[in-house]
Amino acid sequence: MTSATGKLGHALRAGGVTPVLAAAFLWGTVGPAQILAHSSATPAAIGACRMLLGGLVLGLITARPAGVRSLWRPGRRGWMAVSVLVTAAFQVCFLEAVDREGAALATAVTFGTVPVVSGLCGRALAGERLGGAWACGTVCAVAGIALLLLPADGQSADSTGVLLGAVAGASFGVYIAATKQLGQRGADTAAAAPVSVFGAGVLALPWVPAGPDGLAEPRALLLIAWLALGTTTLGYLLFTWGVTRISGATAGTLSLAEPLVATVLGVLLLGERPGAPAVAGSALLLGGLVLVSLPARRPPPPR
Repeated sequence: MTSATGKLGHALRAGGVTPVLAAAFLWGTVGPAQILAHSSATPAAIGACRMLLGGLVLGLITARPAGVRSLWRPGRRGWMAVSVLVTAAFQVCFLEAVDREGAALATAVTFGTVPVVSGLCGRALAGERLGGAWACGTVCAVAGIALLLLPADGQSADSTGVLLGAVAGASFGVYIAATKQLGQRGADTAAAAPVSVFGAGVLALPWVPAGPDGLAEPRALLLIAWLALGTTTLGYLLFTWGVTRISGATAGTLSLAEPLVATVLGVLLLGERPGAPAVAGSALLLGGLVLVSLPARRPPPPR
């Protein structure tokens, strides 16, 4: 039993499951941190600063001049442009959704959309097989998110916030596909992440004048520092390391750890008290993560 457990742990660490799951846990702190900071700066302005600082630091750590040049060669530059655009869309839409809906609900809606989009992109672009583990895990996760979305105390969800969360999730699903396409075309994926994040920050710069005073607040500066260095720099390092070693469908479903983390932090730090449907939804999310993390069974070799 010990030997089998050790082999399983080694297989997970050698692959991409562990780093992608760790990145999802870090990203699960984004919404709760935003609410705890309670800054008067607009979510879009905070997102722009997060991407500019995080992309710059991430680039200094990982990017090489040759790697950056590799992103803009024929057959790659289109996917690089897509990566920048969807990164900007994800950051702005997600932070705005958190501001409207709260950490747990916004994160659940966003990452409930990811596995569907990432799986379909992987199937359409690379012919990836949507296996039974992915299907079962995704069904459990989506059912769990549906329970999390049930109205509480007679109040329904904000439709604009839900729409923004869904757009953010779809954007992240496309980002997964774009990253894999860049890697398959020989681009340096270590350079792709910082260029995507920094480029997205440049695109979001017009929103900074909407809340410049709030950005000078100590709580806003601390929030930006955590979002840029903890969730962006470290999170993207882990995600980029792992995403090229697993299928797009698996990466998308593992990202569902984010709403689970956001829900737990909402209970512990923000005083949220989820009812029975939310508890059941979190359990289903965890079950989906367990299913998708199990190693695929391979047929025995012919004798």
